[in-house]
Amino acid sequence: MAEKSFKYVIVGGGVSAGYAAREFVKQGVQPGELAIISKEAVCTYERPALSEAYLSPEGTARLPGFHVCVGSGGERLLPEWYTEKGISLILSTEIVKADLPTKTLISAAGDTFTYQILIIATGSAVIQLTDFGVKGADAKNIFYLREIDDADKLVEVIKAKSNGKAVIVGGGYIGLELSAALRVNNIDVKMVYPEPWCMPRLFTAGIAAFYESYYTNKGVDIIKGTVAVGFGTNENGEVTNVNLKDGRVLEADIVVVGVGGRPLTTLFKGQVEEEKGGIKTDAFFKTSLPDVYAVGDVATFPLKLFNEVRRVEHVDHARKSAEQAVKAIFASEKGTSIEEYDYLPYFYSRAFDLSWQFYGDNVGDSVLFGDSSPTSATHKFGSYWIKDGKVVGVFLESGTPEENKAIAKVARVQPPVDSLESLAAEGLAFASKI
Repeated sequence: MAEKSFKYVIVGGGVSAGYAAREFVKQGVQPGELAIISKEAVCTYERPALSEAYLSPEGTARLPGFHVCVGSGGERLLPEWYTEKGISLILSTEIVKADLPTKTLISAAGDTFTYQILIIATGSAVIQLTDFGVKGADAKNIFYLREIDDADKLVEVIKAKSNGKAVIVGGGYIGLELSAALRVNNIDVKMVYPEPWCMPRLFTAGIAAFYESYYTNKGVDIIKGTVAVGFGTNENGEVTNVNLKDGRVLEADIVVVGVGGRPLTTLFKGQVEEEKGGIKTDAFFKTSLPDVYAVGDVATFPLKLFNEVRRVEHVDHARKSAEQAVKAIFASEKGTSIEEYDYLPYFYSRAFDLSWQFYGDNVGDSVLFGDSSPTSATHKFGSYWIKDGKVVGVFLESGTPEENKAIAKVARVQPPVDSLESLAAEGLAFASKI
């Protein structure tokens, strides 16, 4: 089998790979030095589009429209761009073995790739119900959304099951975004999750109450406090119903599961240090091996702002960590230095006509402000989180670009507050004056 050798190799073809490639070019990578190896058949794209515009009835988002780096307002990197820059885009190629001491990667087809410097950008894999032996979880029309192939199949079945019934398993990011997308497609939607409210890793009960009421008003039937324990099928092997732990049986033509993901680190087990479920890195995304870097979902890194190590699963960090690693690689080669990664955690979502942003940390006491009535004309409301007398996190629904910049600044600066009552009364005005 063929052996190919490169100075730099990126394993993984997600968002991080595209932003890293752009930074490599900025730093002056030479033609033939860089390869991206991806098991997907298309070059890197902005993954958040899959759960939002890609599923709209108009099909507004389609490749090549959302290749990176359009998600952050940058140039769209089409396949020709990689060719022009002399970057080897090795698609439909799954790496099944990584031998880090010998700097060797082997593909499922038996091809060998060697490198001098490796960037691990393998991202996460979705957790599947088949992993837990859930009865009938391998039925047709049960979907997980991670890659563009998944989205294409879901679009097909939405068209085939016009005015059908869908059950969304999970009440996090995917659950909320896909419930909205399917309702917009006139699908009857039930959303099932075990927690007392939706998006519990971020939302407080007060924030969640708005979204649950808003979704209910949009026709989404929310079922809390139970889980799917099995699926019924017809003679074609297609899902027909979802059996819940509380004994209820829900009819379903379509099931979408969004119960989280796991960082894809298996290839590197025992070869690099791990921490908190990811690959341990420093503030430059260098791992315990000097010529191996890890970025995006798989990296556990020092979060300077909160003086602790964390792993962050979000597209914003995927972009920025990739750029940081490439800058660090070139600085090391030149014998210069760059600043440590100083990341402000940032999460956002868009669904229906809603759009929220969150910055910082959701720990300590929380204060809800603004008009959080689900029938409000503006939907503008938010929350501050206060720890040790300082604001450490801010959430805002339906903010303007200026207001979103203001809450980001608050989360970064961490201003002191006199009282929770005065902060609640002042609301967004507090952020605007920082």
